[in-house]
Amino acid sequence: MERAKAIISAVGLMSGSSLDGLDLAAVDFWQENGRWYYDIKKTAFYPYAENWQQKLQEAFYLDSPKLAALDLEYGSYLGALTLDFIQQNQLKPTLVASHGHTVFHQPEKGLTLQIGQGQAIADACKCLVINDFRSEDVSKGGQGAPLVPIGDRLLFADYEICLNIGGIANISFEENGNRLAFDCCMANQGLNFIAGFVGLPYDENGKLAADGKIIPELFEALNAEDYFKKPPPKSLGREFFESNQRELLLRWRNNPADAARTYAGHSAFQIARSVAHLPRGKVLVTGGGAFHKLMITKLKHFSIHQIEVGSEQLINYKEAMIFAFLGVLKQQGKINIFATYTGALSDSSSGVCWYPE
Repeated sequence: MERAKAIISAVGLMSGSSLDGLDLAAVDFWQENGRWYYDIKKTAFYPYAENWQQKLQEAFYLDSPKLAALDLEYGSYLGALTLDFIQQNQLKPTLVASHGHTVFHQPEKGLTLQIGQGQAIADACKCLVINDFRSEDVSKGGQGAPLVPIGDRLLFADYEICLNIGGIANISFEENGNRLAFDCCMANQGLNFIAGFVGLPYDENGKLAADGKIIPELFEALNAEDYFKKPPPKSLGREFFESNQRELLLRWRNNPADAARTYAGHSAFQIARSVAHLPRGKVLVTGGGAFHKLMITKLKHFSIHQIEVGSEQLINYKEAMIFAFLGVLKQQGKINIFATYTGALSDSSSGVCWYPE
């Protein structure tokens, strides 16, 4: 008689730098013959109201007491949304794993902060909550990012390269038996900023960019940034956009379509360039940028690899699903961050556990 597989049910929460809202994924995980499998049971997207977008956008500038208050308030907000998701879908998760919202990320200074207090989420959901997945790696001298490569390696091994195009584009792949990963460039964060020139929250399907023309001067300036010359491990945060690209893009605010086309082309160029040294293989593309038709067209043009856009479910919820997986690995005491791609002194079973009171 075949023994029933041991299924672990988890809910993953993802809030990205694009500030559109909260992704939730309820996922079952199990192992067979040493390999991990997953089944996404339910998903949901809760868009942020304008007041929450503003609070999270301005968190970067808050002093410590106000930031601590927002950490608690946002944790309570995440807890309420997650409880609603659990109750609506009659779920019984073993754990909830939350990415939180990144306020700042300065690994070179040993600093990173994702708000959304875990205790508040645990008290709301009445189950184990795991968050703060970056701090341990950063404390060991690592970048604390990207965090999804363990999921890419164990859940998406059929693809040679995994690419997520969110507010920041990050990539992971196997090389010489090690999983390597890094942030390629800013992506939707810059495109959303440009869309704001015409009063749009984002460039839906790349329509704004499709109406523009390349601005050679801007394209060259974006590609000349020192970050792209650095070898991995490396990672990006909002600080990079604020200090390197914001003022540059503002010079072209009267040419929003041209700026959008140029920025999409720049992002595609840097993504393709970052893996041009690898043997030809399949690239799984997920994240909101996968819907940006012009960027995907440009990526196919620049890349030597076979670009495969994931299903709509994977595009929208792969990161939330992998955060659920990170939580499962943490609960089991297994490695969920490899030093090979973060540059830390050692691997980590990262995350902070919170239990309901």
